[in-house]
Amino acid sequence: MLTAAFPKLENMKCTRFLRAFFRSAYYPFLVAALMAVSELFALEIPVYYIYLLFGILCVFFCEDTLGVLPVVCCGYMTFSAQNNPGRFPKTTAFADPKVMLALAMVLILAGIVLLGRLVQCILLGRRGMPRLTFGFLALGVAYMLAGAFSGYYASDTFFYGVVQILSLAFFYFYFFFTVDWEKADKRYIFFILMAIAAGLFAEILGMYWQSGILTAEYPDRSMLFTGWGIYNNVGGMMAMCMPAPFYFSLKSKKNGWLFTLLGCIFMLGVILTQSRSAIFCGGAVFAAAAVIVLCRTRGKERIINASLFGVFAAALIVAVILLRNNVSSLFTSLFGIDLNDNGRFEIYGNCFKTFREFPIFGKGFYHTPGVVMTNDGVMHVVYPDSSSDFGFLPARAHNTILQLLASGGIVALVAYLFHRAQTLFLFFRRPTAEKTVIALCVASLLLTSLLDCHFFNFGPGLIYSCLLVAAEGSDRGRTA
Repeated sequence: MLTAAFPKLENMKCTRFLRAFFRSAYYPFLVAALMAVSELFALEIPVYYIYLLFGILCVFFCEDTLGVLPVVCCGYMTFSAQNNPGRFPKTTAFADPKVMLALAMVLILAGIVLLGRLVQCILLGRRGMPRLTFGFLALGVAYMLAGAFSGYYASDTFFYGVVQILSLAFFYFYFFFTVDWEKADKRYIFFILMAIAAGLFAEILGMYWQSGILTAEYPDRSMLFTGWGIYNNVGGMMAMCMPAPFYFSLKSKKNGWLFTLLGCIFMLGVILTQSRSAIFCGGAVFAAAAVIVLCRTRGKERIINASLFGVFAAALIVAVILLRNNVSSLFTSLFGIDLNDNGRFEIYGNCFKTFREFPIFGKGFYHTPGVVMTNDGVMHVVYPDSSSDFGFLPARAHNTILQLLASGGIVALVAYLFHRAQTLFLFFRRPTAEKTVIALCVASLLLTSLLDCHFFNFGPGLIYSCLLVAAEGSDRGRTA
């Protein structure tokens, strides 16, 4: 932005340094490390100031906004457990007006800078239309019309629909227009995802340390939480990032097995969250990634990769058998729930009844059946005629298809299927290693969302939008 107004800045050493820094593999890991530090040590505001600085420097001095991408992906997961306003309403730092003012100022300045760069890029650039435009447009309209003509349609449902589609689509369009994907390294998105997974692994260990679950007589999964979500949320995010190292297993000419090992470690992180949906669905994606890696690698690399997958599977089995007392104690609430659905099956039935009653536009997000978890970790079922008493986020069905049918009717489901068809076309048209691994990351989100509500949470939506634009941009990107 500044270099366009002051061309002499182009040749300055500091400008060249900043551009190289923001495009390096080290930068995403720095952003993710700050994410983990913020969550573990309750340093949100200082980290947000640093993120804001990164954004300003990138927007003003770089050729595009690629350096903003890691901040967008990591920002949601910076909130610390001890500042969780739901768990600790009296002691959270966000109860302090000064802290909220500082947060508001960061968001306002960031918004002004980012929107300014977007306007500049749209006015000066000619990039055509993003491939997923009509699918996102249809889904957005369906979200905003959810509950129309049902007698329950109100401003809260409309506003939630707006925020929902913005979390899914805004940064897809933003980075399409503000990043020069022809110059972007195709590996960049995988550096980001690996960095996030590493930071999340640290946050998972922090959940065990801070919660006291390691010393509890009767450990309970509800003791595992961060400032931005419970174990299910962390598990879903970890499963979404877990496939990233396998891209380098496929592309590295030497020692790609090191990234296979890293992928196994990230799968262990998924297991440690004790989220059933993340473990089962993430495990299925992990197995698919293993098959792809074994089919695509050759010779010594294939043998080492096969050995690693075999050792990982054997180690899990041996750990469960030989350390069953310690393991079962630590995972008491996971092993003790058997097939307990936490009210999901009841909700699924009521969602379908709601759909039959309001088949076209549904009943709206705030008046459909859902499951919620309160701050004490207890699951509650909210019935069709009940509005949400749990804040801005409504009770949700923990199944994407039934949520769409109950809340938005057949209109929402058709819009979603249209969007999904466009994404499948994006992935399978001229398939590449980049698109394959990104598709695995998206599959983790979609599969876990059949048992949970991740697709209707804002954090996963932000990463989802970044994954889609990276997949589209990879057709024009380069490999360093």
